[in-house]
Amino acid sequence: MAKFNIFGARRAAARSPVRTDAVASGRTHGGGAGYTRDARSELFLLAVSNFVGEHTFYESAEQRDTRYAELVRAATLADPEWTARFLAWLRGDANLRTAALVGAAEFTAARREAGLDGMARPVVSSVLQRADEPGELLAYWTAVHGKNVPKPVKRGIADGVKRLYTETSYLKWDSDARSFRFADVLGLTHPEPDREWQDALFEHVLDVRFHANRELPAALTTLSAHRELMAWPVERRRELFTSAGAAETLRRAGMTWESLAGWLQGPLTAAVWKAMIPSMGYMALLRNLRNFDEAGVSDEVAQTVATRLADPTQVARSRQLPMRFLSAYRAAPSLRWGWSLEQAITHALGNVPALPGRTLVLVDTSSSMHSGFSRDGTLLRWDAAAVFGIALALRCAEAEVVSFSHQTVPFPLHRGESLLKALERWRTGEYFLGGGTDTEAAVRQHLRGHDRVVILTDEQASYGDVGHSVPARTSLYTWNLAGYRLGHAPSGGGNRHTFGGLTDQAFRMIPLLEAGRDARWPFE
Repeated sequence: MAKFNIFGARRAAARSPVRTDAVASGRTHGGGAGYTRDARSELFLLAVSNFVGEHTFYESAEQRDTRYAELVRAATLADPEWTARFLAWLRGDANLRTAALVGAAEFTAARREAGLDGMARPVVSSVLQRADEPGELLAYWTAVHGKNVPKPVKRGIADGVKRLYTETSYLKWDSDARSFRFADVLGLTHPEPDREWQDALFEHVLDVRFHANRELPAALTTLSAHRELMAWPVERRRELFTSAGAAETLRRAGMTWESLAGWLQGPLTAAVWKAMIPSMGYMALLRNLRNFDEAGVSDEVAQTVATRLADPTQVARSRQLPMRFLSAYRAAPSLRWGWSLEQAITHALGNVPALPGRTLVLVDTSSSMHSGFSRDGTLLRWDAAAVFGIALALRCAEAEVVSFSHQTVPFPLHRGESLLKALERWRTGEYFLGGGTDTEAAVRQHLRGHDRVVILTDEQASYGDVGHSVPARTSLYTWNLAGYRLGHAPSGGGNRHTFGGLTDQAFRMIPLLEAGRDARWPFE
């Protein structure tokens, strides 16, 4: 007689990686019941929402950065293999560069102070993915840990330099505005070039600081083309854009759109953009849509840009945060960009699942969610909450979206509406509420037989115990967007789970958990 494989038998509860104590043990910054996370969970949630050096509503930049460094050090000593994988993923798939650079430096410092050998060199190398980052890491190390740069840091940076330093990256990223220029990095780390052109480049970079007009080696064709272009008389430079070969000339000379205005000593016209666009990267295109419109680029040129923006392969390769497409849409609301940006944000949110049953989506728009997470202040934490919350709701079989703080306002969904249009309707409507965070009251008011509750929030509830407000039979998923120390509900087992970050990757966990399968860290 069967004992276990019986219809209706209770399935073992799935577990998720972000874990807390089972009962509240403290208070959130808002005053509600707070659940203590384990060290790895606290580190993960902080890192994936931390742009380093940025103030949040409840923490100063210094407090936040200190807590992050301490958590990296603790994780390094407790489980260095996990921390190494995490930092590589943080810079790679999560595309969070500053947090990864700081993390690699603190990983090295923790092992060095503990007298432990190994691991630091590959960790340092793994977080270097752009040619300005070796200098960034050195600047952080010397500012925080002193001028004595240990061998693992030097060797890890040297490994990164060999991958990243090219003629084009030198032209783009080397600048006297930086405290560590390419020559300084080479002089400190001594990478061994293994290609003829790179050997010539390293020698040139080191020597040109003292001999500005040194003869260029034949192997450095890009630098030679750039020097030739820079020698053009200013009054003749716009003649370039009357020729059919302008785009190729700019490409061969390693010119960037940032340097082009200085070379021309004047504005970038439609003809200039037409020549520049073929060699521009994805992020550069995304940032310049308004500039293209203001210069009056033709519809034909705009279509080539729109095609690239909407290409799923290029979206994936660019690793842009979904909110960047929202920011671009707001900055350049021209109709000719709208559809390509809608396609792009859809591709960037490819992991958002289509959930069966009824889903309640609560979007926190209290005052603490009004803090920005970008330096220009154009993107706020509640923007991110709205992006993820509405994207999820539009794919659910049946969903209700509610903006909440100390009060609530339901957001009507329009089936078939594009995500960007819905987000614009959210922004221009009265959905930012401000005030305190009464999450418990929002749950009590709107939970009516739903199969699950998804709350997008910084978790700093002002009242009550959110963990107790949702019935035990109902799944509670919290999407954390700030990474504060204490959470508003238990997480890790049963049907209580917390995710975090500014990408869509954690959405993959929900179907796994609802199928009774354990969910792992995204880098495992």
